[in-house]
Amino acid sequence: MHRTGRGYPVATMPVLLLFAAAREAAGTGREDVDGSTVGEVLAEACARHGELFARVVASSKVWRNGEPAAEDEAVGPADEVAVLPPVSGGSGG
Repeated sequence: MHRTGRGYPVATMPVLLLFAAAREAAGTGREDVDGSTVGEVLAEACARHGELFARVVASSKVWRNGEPAAEDEAVGPADEVAVLPPVSGGSGG
């Protein structure tokens, strides 16, 4: 959630960014998720979005603020946690 300060939104919890299969499983590409660590944010998102989403997260890379992240890393309101599922495909060759 966001509160307003001087007409601008102010983050009150980390933002979860979802890509590819994670976005499809959650039905959204971005949401505010409460948690004080990367792992807590992911656990809350898995509780919200169910088993399919949890399976996608289990096989995904997770980044915090553009860098690879461990589940025990602390997060705050200004942080972004991104779930990047593996990409399949290749040349049609």
